[in-house]
Amino acid sequence: DKVISLGDISIYTETDDVPLTDVLEAVKEKNGGQPVDIKAIGYDAAVREYFAEILPDFDRERVYTSDIKKLLTWYNLLLEGGITEFADKEASAPEVESAPESEEK
Repeated sequence: DKVISLGDISIYTETDDVPLTDVLEAVKEKNGGQPVDIKAIGYDAAVREYFAEILPDFDRERVYTSDIKKLLTWYNLLLEGGITEFADKEASAPEVESAPESEEK
């Protein structure tokens, strides 16, 4: 079996790839931190429309509906497991350099 970290996955867009963590954060924001009712969204075209609201420039030829459903399922499973922060706060926080203390003479 092959195991891949969710942190190593990205979603194709028209310009570049977007890390899965960023997409999961966007899903969380759209849903107010609540699970996504995938069945309520409905048919495949509706799932793609829903995802376009989250990631408007996703590559419609390379991102399949099954990929979107899988991503939303992962999101729900992570929430169910108590994981609600998807982006690495240390990596996304800007580094602050401290000014050297002046020496008194």
